[in-house]
Amino acid sequence: MTAARPRPAFYALRPGGWRDYVTLLHPPYTLWHLSYVAVGATLAPRMDWTLLGWTTLAFALAMGVGAHALDEMRGRPLQTRISIPMLATLAVVSISAASAIGIAVAVSRTLWLLVFVAVGAFLVVAYNLELFGGSFHGGLWFPAAWGAFPVLTAYFASARTLHGVAIAAAAYAFASSWAQRKLSTPVRLVRRRVVAIEGTAQLDDGTTLPLDADALAAVPEAALKALAVSSVLIAAALLLLRAT
Repeated sequence: MTAARPRPAFYALRPGGWRDYVTLLHPPYTLWHLSYVAVGATLAPRMDWTLLGWTTLAFALAMGVGAHALDEMRGRPLQTRISIPMLATLAVVSISAASAIGIAVAVSRTLWLLVFVAVGAFLVVAYNLELFGGSFHGGLWFPAAWGAFPVLTAYFASARTLHGVAIAAAAYAFASSWAQRKLSTPVRLVRRRVVAIEGTAQLDDGTTLPLDADALAAVPEAALKALAVSSVLIAAALLLLRAT
């Protein structure tokens, strides 16, 4: 049977106007990955709240705005009506601002942080524009760049070195982001590419269940929502711990 085309993402708003810019931010996923910044910062020996604020802002600009603007320029996966020039402007301004923040922090803290700034700027562009034939897109690059990297960067910015706890936290973020990628891939396929689904599932008691887009996406999407919330809550718990 023909399936009605669903929204391109569960958080996508109706296309048009300001709603497109909210959708572009991928709010649940952006908060999820920003939580890794908080995890890295709170695990450092000394908690610097001002530094955490600047680091979070830099990642929000680079990942939340820049990366998603570049991604939307390639095939309109979120089906927004934002013009290509506007998307390009958002990407350039946000990534440049994030890099400027990183450079300023590096000058005030340690110049070794410039390595993280350079790697981050490279990854956000190479990953989302699929440069070099897509060599830096997909596979293990997503959990490495969007999971482990924010943890390591935030920790290093505070501690000016990396300890075992940072590596362990980065491994947690890597695994969590890997699970996100595995769950979101089939959901994106159903929501953005499938135009028709036919079939039923027959149970051992003779009951039949229809197979449609909702049925195929429901379970992995529910898991994604739960993982997003749990990651933010872990970060919130660590922030509250350091605040007391």
